[in-house]
Amino acid sequence: MTVETLPAVRGKLTVKAPLAPLVWFKSGGPADWLFEPKDADDLADFLRDLDTAIPVMALGLGSNLIVRDGGFPGVVVRLGKAFAKVEVLDGTTLRCGGGTSGILVSSTARDAGIAGMEFLRSIPGTVGGFVRMNGGAYGSEVKDILVEADIILRSGERQTLALADLGYTYRHSELPEGAVVVAATFRGRPGEAQAIQAEMDRISASREASQPLRSKTGGSTFKNPDGHRAWALVDEAGCRGLTVGGAQVSEKHTNFLINTGTATSADIEALGEEVRRRVKDKSGIELQWEIQRVGKPE
Repeated sequence: MTVETLPAVRGKLTVKAPLAPLVWFKSGGPADWLFEPKDADDLADFLRDLDTAIPVMALGLGSNLIVRDGGFPGVVVRLGKAFAKVEVLDGTTLRCGGGTSGILVSSTARDAGIAGMEFLRSIPGTVGGFVRMNGGAYGSEVKDILVEADIILRSGERQTLALADLGYTYRHSELPEGAVVVAATFRGRPGEAQAIQAEMDRISASREASQPLRSKTGGSTFKNPDGHRAWALVDEAGCRGLTVGGAQVSEKHTNFLINTGTATSADIEALGEEVRRRVKDKSGIELQWEIQRVGKPE
């Protein structure tokens, strides 16, 4: 299928679009098509008219993602500036576009005197990704602040899902496959801007001190098993600094994998699987991937 046979769009549609520059690991193959919709109507019309056999995946900041070296066989949807706005609805509530960064959400909340959203400052992603995976950090998660999310289904149908509809558990939701989160409403609590900023500064300093933020990484690799810390299990299994090809377990934080410069996505995924094997052998605990792995091997 060529771009000429895809539905007409008002946004931007790119064939064989490189994805490596768009993800934090800076590895992986291209998407068959990259679609950057002009607005929600453009996205809904496109998905409605797109051949149902073609897979669709939403891409935010690409921080929690391994795109395999063969690329993604379908359409990757990337929400641009039209979806990166935040509106203050009242003294505790924000409506945020699906492409809005955690930094913008938390700083807008601060300026409006809304507390409870500081943790979003520390998650390198967008609202769509937070909603999809119940993103969380520093003792809070999206289920604590979400009121509802506006989504466009793979069929092009629009729906508004309340918190209860998303079936949230730890780092997981029951958002339908291929659905794109175009907006979300978050509710915090009244707070003082100065105290909110202080909490954001504390979170930022903690991340800087403990995580390899200057590296090509993907954020937390594995979910924390009940009663355990993934990083500690990885460390106890002797994996700190372990390498496969150009991929390495971070020496600074062992639940982070890094691309030292030459890693393929296959290297990164193989390293993760080797870590899982060693942890299972050492502790009997089977780590579950938190990073999403998509696409096909080369």
